[in-house]
Amino acid sequence: MSEKLPISDFYKVVDHVTIFRSEKWWAAVAMIESYGKRSIAMYMWQFRDGRWKRKHKFQLRNLDEWNKVKKAVDQLALKL
Repeated sequence: MSEKLPISDFYKVVDHVTIFRSEKWWAAVAMIESYGKRSIAMYMWQFRDGRWKRKHKFQLRNLDEWNKVKKAVDQLALKL
């Protein structure tokens, strides 16, 4: 069983996938819900002072936003 993501109780975590996790860093993609609306958020936390603290959050609120991000990443990924 996976550990509960260190996300504010303001959000209901519907599902999530951990991308990577080490002793100091944790990155995950989560489907979150608030006020009946769902979105997908990419998180990165850093373990400091005995707890996980959010460093980055990038949220996708609709399919149009996802398509724009996906197109940009696909375009740049060819250059890796």
